[in-house]
Amino acid sequence: MPPISGRRGLVVLSAVLGTVAVVAVWSWRSRPQPEPMAAPISAQSPQPRGVSALGRLNPAGNVRRLDAPSGAMGSSPRVETLLVEEGDRVEAGQVLAQFDTRPDQLADFEVAKATIATLEQRQALLQREVQRYERLLRSGAISAETLDVRKIKLLTVQQELRKAKAELQRQRIKLPDGELVAPFSGTVLEIFARPGERPGSDGVLSIGRSDQMEAVLEVYESDIGRVRVGQRVLLLSENGGFDGELQGRVRRINPLVQQRDVLSTDPTADTDARVVEVYVTLDPADARRVRQLTGLKLIGRLQP
Repeated sequence: MPPISGRRGLVVLSAVLGTVAVVAVWSWRSRPQPEPMAAPISAQSPQPRGVSALGRLNPAGNVRRLDAPSGAMGSSPRVETLLVEEGDRVEAGQVLAQFDTRPDQLADFEVAKATIATLEQRQALLQREVQRYERLLRSGAISAETLDVRKIKLLTVQQELRKAKAELQRQRIKLPDGELVAPFSGTVLEIFARPGERPGSDGVLSIGRSDQMEAVLEVYESDIGRVRVGQRVLLLSENGGFDGELQGRVRRINPLVQQRDVLSTDPTADTDARVVEVYVTLDPADARRVRQLTGLKLIGRLQP
């Protein structure tokens, strides 16, 4: 048997080692645990913003100003008869106005026709006379010189007839100058000369294709970077010219930066702002709703 003192030492050593182990485990478990790292918050991208702009309704394409033809010394004829009023719907080829030169042109045209009719009759008579003289010459009743005289008369009439036909063609070309005709179907937008007046630099009247209405929006130069071709646009009347809203799409962006033309009713608005014209094609159904409202002021909201 080992000595008692030795066994007691082993017991004490075992107790000490157990105590140390317990203290170590307790210390490891009770130490502060690191907090889990929070997931990084992703930065949210800013939501795209729409663009608002003032504008006006216009017929699609350019508005055509129709002028009177130039007369003698470059002057224009007076308006004799006006056959339309502002807002009237007209068709291509329709007569819109007649000028005071129209009666003279019609008279010259009729004179040319009458001259041709007379010369054609003289030509027919001389042709029969030449044929008769040719038979007389073959029978020896007349000389060849007598036949030649009749042929010269026939040639002279034929030459006069050709000139008369050329004059009739010239009068036919001039005849439309006595009238003002619509070059395309559309709406009469404005009349500048009334009966008895001589048209000035503005012409007689203006006409536009109101069946193809569009909106022209004036977008601030600072906002034009958020505008693109094909972008959807909602249009409202600034002064209640129509109910609800119109819809369309951006057709073209004018590359020219210019001073604004459409003025807001807001007295604090910046009238010297620089803008870019944006052309918006209306949906067909909406275009028909407002085809009689050329020039109406709009508020356009270009969708992001």
